[in-house]
This record gives sequence, structure tokens and C-alpha cells, in this order.
Amino acid sequence: MSSKAQITVTLNGEEHEALIEPRTLLVQLIRETLHETGTHIGCDTSSCGACTVLLDGRPVKSCTILAVQANGRQVKTVEGLETADGLHPVQQGFKEEHGLQCGYCTPGMMMTSVALLEENPDPSEDEIRKAISGNLCRCTGYVNIIKAVQYAAKQQQGVGA
Repeated sequence: MSSKAQITVTLNGEEHEALIEPRTLLVQLIRETLHETGTHIGCDTSSCGACTVLLDGRPVKSCTILAVQANGRQVKTVEGLETADGLHPVQQGFKEEHGLQCGYCTPGMMMTSVALLEENPDPSEDEIRKAISGNLCRCTGYVNIIKAVQYAAKQQQGVGA
């Protein structure tokens, strides 16, 4: 008989309590317990980045983090990007620059891009490529993803795209 762990996680600004198996992965907590399905499970080996979320503002692959490690912490998923004012600039950039095709990698790409722009509001193309290098996309060839991040950077700086 396994013991359960009581945790409290703030997901997209809302505090949640859950009683979970200690081996539960953060991605499982997000998708199966808290029912936020924007975070995707791709490879289960941390290779693809589809499960990337922000944990206390830093991008992490949620398939490699135990949910108990998120106890008392802030988790942001793609669902938490949009505000009452509309789409986040990264979301708008992906829309305007056609930064997605099948969309499977998109939530992870967006979360990685949000973290990049928080750290570096005006990244070069090489810096964008390096930042998203842990997120695999089999459809786009990355060109429009890079354009989407550049668009978002300009929007956040008030320059306009």
C-alpha cells in the first residue's frame, strides 16, 4: 500500500490542493488531476519539450519533475498566458506569423518563448534558436516559430510588428 502526498500548487494563478501518489509526474498532475490539457505529453523522455511549463517562472519539462517537487510553487501553462486583455504577445505572434502547423509542440514552444522574453526582451535569431533548441517541431522547420518570437518581442517593447 503506497502512501499519498498532499500538495498545494498554484496553477495559472489559482491555488489547488491534491492528494497524489508520490511518483506522480507534474505533467500528470496538470493534465489528469487538474484537467488542464494544453500541456502535451510527447516523448516521456524529456527530449521533445511538448510538456514544457513554467515552474516559478523557469521553463521545465514537466515529464521530468515530480508533482511533489511543485508543492508550494507557481506553475504556469499555456492556458495561463491569455489575459482579460486578450492573447499574450507570444500567442499573438504564433497566430500572426503562422508559427504552428499540427500544434502539438506549440504549448511547449510558447512557454519556452515566454521565459526567453522575460529574461531577454530583445533576443537575436541565434538566441531564439538556442532557447527553443530543447523543443522539437516536426512540422514547421522553425522559421515561422522564430518569426513569432521576434513578433512577440516587438509587441512587448511597444515597437509593433
